[in-house]
Amino acid sequence: MGVKLGDETRGYTRFRVIAEMLADAGFEVDLVTSSFQHWDKAQRDTTKPCYANLPYRVVFIDEPGYTKNLDLKRILSHRVAARNLRAHFAREFEEGRGYDLVYAEIPPNDVALACAEAACERNVPFVADINDLWPEAMKMVLDIPLVSDAAFYPFSRDAKKTYRLLSAAVGTSDEYAARPRADRETDYPHITVYVGNRIDEFDLGARSRASEVAKPDGEVWVAYAGTLGASYDIATLVKAAAICATDERTPETADGRTLRVKILGDGPDRQSLEELARRLSAPVDFVGYAPYDLMAAYLCASDIVVNSLVKSAPQSIVTKIGDYLASRSALVNTGSSPEMRALVESEGVGVNVEAQDPEALARVLADLARDDRARLEMAAKGRAVALERFDQATSYRAIVDMVRNLCR
Repeated sequence: MGVKLGDETRGYTRFRVIAEMLADAGFEVDLVTSSFQHWDKAQRDTTKPCYANLPYRVVFIDEPGYTKNLDLKRILSHRVAARNLRAHFAREFEEGRGYDLVYAEIPPNDVALACAEAACERNVPFVADINDLWPEAMKMVLDIPLVSDAAFYPFSRDAKKTYRLLSAAVGTSDEYAARPRADRETDYPHITVYVGNRIDEFDLGARSRASEVAKPDGEVWVAYAGTLGASYDIATLVKAAAICATDERTPETADGRTLRVKILGDGPDRQSLEELARRLSAPVDFVGYAPYDLMAAYLCASDIVVNSLVKSAPQSIVTKIGDYLASRSALVNTGSSPEMRALVESEGVGVNVEAQDPEALARVLADLARDDRARLEMAAKGRAVALERFDQATSYRAIVDMVRNLCR
């Protein structure tokens, strides 16, 4: 539903890359998506040439759209999309074309369920690609005992039904890949394939926009890239930057360098975070939304990157980790996911910090800012992990193999 296609500047590339790789492997592929562009919050012009003459056929399902990421209008919009998706499957199978396998992301849960039921009715394999957990993630925004459970019951119901119908699962983390087992009596084939990135595209983008990123001599940059919203604890990062600016342990007391935070992204909390930074006189720059190539240039110019999450965030291995590791920067992780913390520690790519603790985060940032050798070692290890486990060009081959085996 959130796939980036054609000449669009925003969106996830995961499903486009999967479609390309399946087509390259000899499959005839329909990439079924929404007429509504989630990131731009606007209807697509589906007649544009950029959506045609691709190695796969793009099928647009009508969806009315919405203006906010979490509101009733979005829920109703997805419901309409799910209904129209069912009609698409009915037409495809009735007209004799049909499908030999259906592969769909979850969430949205009701859209995924429409795919699962259509596949089950025609006795073809259904693979769920688990990118997030709804309603668990929604409770980050609205968590009222009993009220939240009642409000989010439809999401829980649809997820359970989808998990029970799947033939196999692909998770963007080990935790996500294993999640359906809690709602099934039988086991199922599953693999973990991180969202990752195309490292060649990341490197090309970083080089092409490098001249637009002016980094003054004597500054140590700390970067965050992503949404400014409920799960992402940017307030703690701002507070830590303010502490570093006045703390005697910061690098400026040693060799004149200063620590500066660059926040790339947008979201509902941006205004309040900017006000917090002003109030604390924190050395933080809000760059705003940056196209992928410019974001890559900023990350590569940075010395430290921060995966900043609140304690209760359900996220595991988030989308931007592949970009962070590819950037040759030391990683600081405040996420509480055991899987993410184990990755950081076992691979030596950075440092884990307790979430929502500005003092602890400030200490780690100050220590890393002073220790060039430690940062460079972490950065080199991170780049190696990115190439081995996060590069879509190689890691996504496991998805192609799974599809091929299920179709047999």
